[in-house]
Amino acid sequence: MTFPQITLFSIFGAVMVLMFSGRWRHDLVAFAGLMAAVVLGVVPAEAAFAGFGHPATMVVALILITTAGLMRSGAVAALTRLVVVENRPISLHIAVMSGIGGFLSGFMNNIAALAILMPIDMQVARRAGRAARLTLMPLAFATILGGMLTLIGTPPNLIVSGFRREVLGEPYRMFDFMPVGGAVAIAGIIFIALIGWRLIPKRRADDAQQGERSRPRRYQSQLVVTDETTFLDKSLAEMQEAVRAAGAKLIRHRHHHHEVEAEPADITIASGDVVTILADSELLDEVRSSLKLSYPDGRSEPRARPRGEGREDLIECLVPVGAEIAGRTVQSLGLINRHDSVLIGLRRQGRIITGNLHREIIRPGDLMLLLVSENRLDDLVAALGLLPLEGTGRSVMREWQMALTLGLFVAAVLLTSFGLVTMPIALGCVIVAYVLFGVLSITEIYDFVDWSVVVLLGSMIPLGLALDSTGGSALIAGGLASLTAGFPAWVALALLMVTTMFMSDILNNNATTIIAAPVGIRLAEQLGVNPDAFLMGVAVSAACAFLTPIGHQNNTLIMGPGDYGFGDYWRMGLPLEFIVMLVSVPMLLIVWPL
Repeated sequence: MTFPQITLFSIFGAVMVLMFSGRWRHDLVAFAGLMAAVVLGVVPAEAAFAGFGHPATMVVALILITTAGLMRSGAVAALTRLVVVENRPISLHIAVMSGIGGFLSGFMNNIAALAILMPIDMQVARRAGRAARLTLMPLAFATILGGMLTLIGTPPNLIVSGFRREVLGEPYRMFDFMPVGGAVAIAGIIFIALIGWRLIPKRRADDAQQGERSRPRRYQSQLVVTDETTFLDKSLAEMQEAVRAAGAKLIRHRHHHHEVEAEPADITIASGDVVTILADSELLDEVRSSLKLSYPDGRSEPRARPRGEGREDLIECLVPVGAEIAGRTVQSLGLINRHDSVLIGLRRQGRIITGNLHREIIRPGDLMLLLVSENRLDDLVAALGLLPLEGTGRSVMREWQMALTLGLFVAAVLLTSFGLVTMPIALGCVIVAYVLFGVLSITEIYDFVDWSVVVLLGSMIPLGLALDSTGGSALIAGGLASLTAGFPAWVALALLMVTTMFMSDILNNNATTIIAAPVGIRLAEQLGVNPDAFLMGVAVSAACAFLTPIGHQNNTLIMGPGDYGFGDYWRMGLPLEFIVMLVSVPMLLIVWPL
């Protein structure tokens, strides 16, 4: 081996060990490895930051922003409401949620798909009275599997496509991954739903207590019926049933500022009516969006709050001792006139405050659920002396923009599928449209980018290219070829996939793909066979990291909410990886003949 090869292998080895140890963040380790390679002269200084402008890096960032627009409009929540039913058998629930997660992951970043569906799955688990760990890991694995369906589903596909363009002059198209990825995803989801979830460690004794501690705080809040409300001119009983099915509770109904004394089936919903809902803040906004209700305007006799152009957030704030608002009413403070904010709910010493919140005297220790207009939170907090609770803020869905966001996204996918424009350009245009039409503001789009992933990709791409240019990947390919000498080419393909899958479990799927893709190309060249099967094999095996919580960010994302230990993943992950190999190798040979 040459000095550059020895140096790069040493850097990659150190990076792998440090990432596996978990003592430092993956992005920091990757960036440190890049800097070491530059200092030691194996990566040219002028190419050090080329990875940050790589199309794969840009697409990952752009997809996360695009997904945020779909979430903001309620498009994804609307899809899940159509198929998620309470009290389903757990196997059927896992099959449905995994199917949704797998499908969504094919057309958006699989990390974002899990982030969208995970709160829904946890909420269903709470209603069903079961541990969330039984369903969160299947959902995470399903979103990983679904990412193999399309070009944009998971970063390994994008990285492999980039290598193919450099070697063969043409990248993969949007649905080139579908035949193999679809077969693997279907087989994997069937296993997860029928058998896999049963392999997850049993419920621990403290689950009930932990679930009680993590239960979201509920508030009693008013919503206003408008001319667009779904149940306009229908009975109150029908609305009650829809609210109950969503997991909330309709407490009371007011018509012309008076409660109607009649059976719910005999009461007709009219525009201007006010309904009181018992729910946590997230569920409250979902109910409001799905029934097309409106938040109140903050007046003593509530009317529908005018639809604003900017973003609105629901956030919980604590009233500390000495706060300006303590001892006063919301009415006396002019919350709506001075701060364009509305008190939506109030809790005191663990109790839900009912009645007219507009005239309720606020006390130290109260928890206030506030609807705050864009960029007004800091002024509100400073003026009233409130303490926003970290992690409680959530943007209000803008359901009237659902058709727009879906249409733009579908148009981008179609244009990319027919090769009329590249994916980074298509997604970039979608984001520009989102900003112009007010789906996302120019100041918040950067908040939705996972910059640690950007740094990881931007750092590892130059290292992977250097390993290939110095002959390191050819050296690995030669080793694999010698090990499989005299055997059919598919044996070399299987060995490459097993090696890649193992590396992905202990390193990172993006970094593993960057290392393994050039190796696959060189191995195919040495065997004199079609490199497509090897590139596709790398994409499949690099994406399927199911043995550890560090192999894929989806595995890491569920670790806390599911209360998983480091050794819990392999129980379901190991047989799943075996199934992936069993299905993918024959499919690769059929779809991409050697």
